[in-house]
Amino acid sequence: MLLNWILPVLLCAAILLAVIGAVKRINLWHQGQADKVNILHGLMQIPKRYMVDLHHVVARDKYIANTHVATAGGFVAASVLIILVYVFGLDNRILIWGLLAALTAMLVGAFFVYKRRKNPPARLSKGPWMRLPKSLFTFAITFILISLPAAGILPENFGGWLLATILLAGVVYGVAEMFFGMTWGGPMKHAFAGALHLAFHRRAERFGGGRSTGLKPVQLEENKLGVEQPADFKWNQLLGFDACVQCGRCEAMCPAFAAGQPLNPKKLIQDMVVGLTGGSDAKYAGSPYPGIEVGQHQGAPLQPIVNGLVESETLWSCTTCRACVEECPMMIEHVDAIVDMRRFLTLEQGQTPEKGVEVIENLIATDNPSGFDPGHRANWATDLNLQLMSDVQEADVLFWVGDGAYDMRSQRTLRAVVKLLRAAKVDFAILGNEERDSGDVARRLGDEATFQSLAKHNIATLKKYQFKQIVTADPHSYHCLKNEYKDFGGEFEVYHHTTFLAEKAKQGTLKLRELKFGTVTYHDPCYLGRYNGEYEAPRELLKALGLEVTEMERSGFRSRCCGGGGAAPITDIPGKQRIPDMRMEDVKATNAEVVAVACPQCALMLEGVVEPRPEVRDIAEMLADAVETIH
Repeated sequence: MLLNWILPVLLCAAILLAVIGAVKRINLWHQGQADKVNILHGLMQIPKRYMVDLHHVVARDKYIANTHVATAGGFVAASVLIILVYVFGLDNRILIWGLLAALTAMLVGAFFVYKRRKNPPARLSKGPWMRLPKSLFTFAITFILISLPAAGILPENFGGWLLATILLAGVVYGVAEMFFGMTWGGPMKHAFAGALHLAFHRRAERFGGGRSTGLKPVQLEENKLGVEQPADFKWNQLLGFDACVQCGRCEAMCPAFAAGQPLNPKKLIQDMVVGLTGGSDAKYAGSPYPGIEVGQHQGAPLQPIVNGLVESETLWSCTTCRACVEECPMMIEHVDAIVDMRRFLTLEQGQTPEKGVEVIENLIATDNPSGFDPGHRANWATDLNLQLMSDVQEADVLFWVGDGAYDMRSQRTLRAVVKLLRAAKVDFAILGNEERDSGDVARRLGDEATFQSLAKHNIATLKKYQFKQIVTADPHSYHCLKNEYKDFGGEFEVYHHTTFLAEKAKQGTLKLRELKFGTVTYHDPCYLGRYNGEYEAPRELLKALGLEVTEMERSGFRSRCCGGGGAAPITDIPGKQRIPDMRMEDVKATNAEVVAVACPQCALMLEGVVEPRPEVRDIAEMLADAVETIH
C-alpha cells in the first residue's frame, strides 16, 4: 500500500522540519538579553507545570478546560504513538488501539473547538485561528482511517489507491499544521513556545502555588535603562510573548480596555511578537487598541518599540492591576513588560506624561509625590500622642503611615487604625517625619532610580529600630515593603491592617460589637488581592461586625480595578469613560448602601464618582465604630 512506505518518510520529514523550525524559533528568542535559567530542571518541570499550574488557570472556564484536556491530551498521546507505530514500526495491537483512543479524544475535542470557533466571543482572535478546527479534524480523522486496518477493523487494502491518495493529502496537511506548524508559525505555535515558556519562566516561583508579583530591579549602572526595542527584553520574556494563544482573557479583564483607553494587553503582546519576528501588525485579527486602527505599526528586533509598534499612551494607560496576568492561561507577565518599557521612556528619554514629571520632582525634593513639607508628615497625629520610634527605639509593631498622612480623607482611616490598635492593646509606634514615600509611584512611573533611593533610605531607617512587625493601611506600601524591598536587603514581616486586625479579632484581643448597617459590598484592592493574595481577612472582619456582604459580579481575584494604581491618575490617559465610574456601576448592581474598601487609593477613586452613589468607607473606619463602647 502506498502509505506503508511513504508515511514514515513524511513523518520523518515533518519531524526534521519541526526541528529546523525550532532552532530558528529559539534563535529569535535569543535576540533578547541573557537571563540565567536552570535548563534541565525547567525541562523536567514541564509536565507538572503544564498539567497542574497552567491547567489550574484554564480550568476557570470549564468548557475550554474539558476541550483542552481532550484535544491537547489526545494530540500529545497520539503523536507519541504515531511515531512509535509508523516511524519505528512497532506493529502492536495494544499501541494501535491506544492510538485510536487518543485520536478519538482529540476528535471529540476538535468538535468542541469547532463549536467555539463557529460563533466566537469578541475577545478571541480570528485569522489563522479560525482554521484550527479543520487542522485538528484533518489530523485526527486521517490517522484514524489509516489505523483502522492495522487494528483489524477494516481490511488491509480498504479503499485502494483512491483512498490512499486522499489519506496522503490529509497526512500532508494535518502533519504540516500540527507538527512543524508548531515551530514555523500558525495556530499550533503556542504548543511549542508555551511548553518552553513554562520551563524557563522568568518567575519560576509562581509555580507550585507560589506568588511572585514584585517588579524585577534594574541595575542602574547599565548602559541602557529599561526596554527601548524588542531585543532589550530578556530572552525568556520574548519566549513568553511568543506563547500567547490570543484567547483574549486578558482583554476581557483589562479595565483600561473596557474604559476605551488605547490599551489591549492581548494586542500589546502580539505587537511584541511582531517586533520579535519583524513586520507590521496588518495581519493581526483580534480587537485593536480602542481608537487606534490595525495596520499602522511595524517593528523589528532592533527598532524602537514606542512610535513604531505601539504609542506611548498605550503603555501609560495601564493601571498595573495584574488582572491580565491573573487571567492568562499561558502565565505571561504583561505588567513586567509594560513597566520595562516605561522605564526607558522615563529614565532615558524623560517622557513621563501629564503630571508624572512633577510627581517625580516632588519625590526627589520632598520624599512625597505631592510636594508637601516632609517635616509635616506627622501633623495628622499631633493630638493622638503617638509614640515615635526615635524616642522609644523599640515596639512590637511599627505602624507605617504612608502618604495618606498628607490627605484629609486618608487621615480618617489612619486615625481609625490607631484607635483599633489601642483597643487591641498593641504596643506600636510610628516613624513620624523619618518615614519617606515607599517608592511605589516612582517605580510604576518607570523611575527606578528614585524608587531605589527611597527604598534604601527607608530600609536604613527601619533597621535602626527594634520591632517585630510592620502594619500599614496602604496596600501599595504593603506590597513594596513586603515584596520589593527584599532585593535591597529589606527583609521585614509586613501585614496589611485588615490581616493584622482580623487575627486580633480571632484572638479576642480586639472586641467588636455588631453594627446596624444597610447592605454592604466589598471592593478588593488590586495590590492587596491579586498582588498579595489577601481576600479573606477583610471579609472576616465585615462578618465579625455582623454584616452580610453582597459580592459584586467581579470580586476576589477577578475584582475590577478602581483605576488608582500604576500611577494611572497621574498619567491620566483619556478614554470613553472613567474606570472608577465603571466600578461604581458594579457596586450599584448589588444594591448595596455601603461599599467597604481597604486601600486609600480605592477610597479616593470611588469617592470621586459623582453622587448619588453608595457611601465609601474603609473597613478600619467601620471597625472603629464597633469599638466605641468597648473599654
